[in-house]
Amino acid sequence: MNIDHPLDLLGGLTPRVFMQRYWQRRPLLIRQAIPGFIPSLSIADIRQLVKREEVESRLIWHDANGWNMKSGPFARLPAARRPNWTALAQSVDLHDDGTAALMQQFRFIADARLDDAMISIASPGGGVGPHFDSYDVFLLQAHGRRRWRISQQKDLSLEPGLPLKILRHFQADEEYVLEPGDMLYLPPHAAHDGVALDDCMTISIGFRAPTQAALACGMLEAANDQVMANLGDNGGLYASPVIPGPSLAATYKDAGEPATETPAALPQRLVDATLAAINKIRFNEQLAARFLGIWLTEPPASAYFEPADQAPSFDQGLPASGVLALDRCTRMMYRNRQLFVNGEVAGVAASAVLRRLADERRLLCTPALARRLNDAELGVLAQWLEDGWLHYVED
Repeated sequence: MNIDHPLDLLGGLTPRVFMQRYWQRRPLLIRQAIPGFIPSLSIADIRQLVKREEVESRLIWHDANGWNMKSGPFARLPAARRPNWTALAQSVDLHDDGTAALMQQFRFIADARLDDAMISIASPGGGVGPHFDSYDVFLLQAHGRRRWRISQQKDLSLEPGLPLKILRHFQADEEYVLEPGDMLYLPPHAAHDGVALDDCMTISIGFRAPTQAALACGMLEAANDQVMANLGDNGGLYASPVIPGPSLAATYKDAGEPATETPAALPQRLVDATLAAINKIRFNEQLAARFLGIWLTEPPASAYFEPADQAPSFDQGLPASGVLALDRCTRMMYRNRQLFVNGEVAGVAASAVLRRLADERRLLCTPALARRLNDAELGVLAQWLEDGWLHYVED
C-alpha cells in the first residue's frame, strides 16, 4: 500500500497524514468512506450467524427495567419490529471472505494491532449505551442509519451493577447521523453512544491494545519456555535446546553456610542466588519478537481451516501460473529473519518472498518466483496448503 496516496477511506487523507494527526489522538468523521458500500452479509445473514456455536455473540436490549444482556448462540432473535435491541457478532472476518477482505483496507496499520471485525444489527432505538473502548475503532455504517453522539470527556466512571459498561455521566460534544458508506474513527477512551434510527447494521473494525500486564506476563512465559527448553537432558522437558538462552541446570549450593539459630528465616544466600539466576535470562528483542510473533498470530478458537480436496504437492516445483493466497483465518507476521504463522515459528527464515506473502497475503505464481523459492520454502508452502492455511487458485 502506498501510504502517501490519498484514500476515500480516510476522507481524502493519506495513511501517513491520518496516522500523524488522528490515530490515538482525536475522532474523525468520514462521509462516504466507501461510496456505494454494500456489505457482503445481510441482516438476515447475521441472524443466521449468531445461531452458530463457534461465533461469539451477544444480545443487548433496554426496557423499563434498564439494560439487559445475554450471550449467544441464539436460536432466534427478537422481531425487527420490536424496538431497542441490538445483536453483535464478533470476529465475523473469520467466517466471511467479504468481511475479511474489508479488513485488508485498514492494513496501513500493522497487523499486530489489527484485531477483528464485529458486526452489529439493531432495531430502531437499539444500541449498547454510552460507553468507551480501550482500543481504536472504525465504525462503518453498512445498512440503515445510526445516530452517534461522541465526547472527549475525562469522566469515565461507570454505572454500578449493570451487565455492561455504561457511562454514569455522559455528555455529548458532537452528534452525527451516519448512512451506508459513512465511517467514524474513534481513538481509545473516546466516549460514544450509537442509536439505530431504523433497521441498522454497523461494522466495527477494532484494534488490539494489550495492557502492560499482558505484555509482561507474555514475556515471562516466553522466558520460562526458554529456561525449560535449555535444561535439555538434565531433567528438562526437551532433549535439546529449541530456544537460544542461558543454561540454568546448575543446582543451588551453599557450602560454608553457618549453623542457624533461626531456621524459619530465609537465607540471604538463597535470595541472592535466586536474583542471580533470573538476571541470567536475557529479556532481549529476540525473546520479545518470539513471544509477540507466536501470540499475535495464534488463531482464535473459532478459526476454521479447510484444506482443498486437491492441492498441488510442489513435487515438480511451483506451478507456472495461478495464485497462492493465505486463508482468511491465517495470521502471518515476521521480524527480520523470524517468520511466524498461526501461532508457530515457521520452519524457514523470512525470505523476501515469504515476507511479501505476509504483507500482500497472496503470491502470483510465475517462473521467476519459482526460481527464487528453495526446496525448504516449497516444502513449507506445500504443508500450509495441506493444512488449509494457504490456498492455490488457478488462473
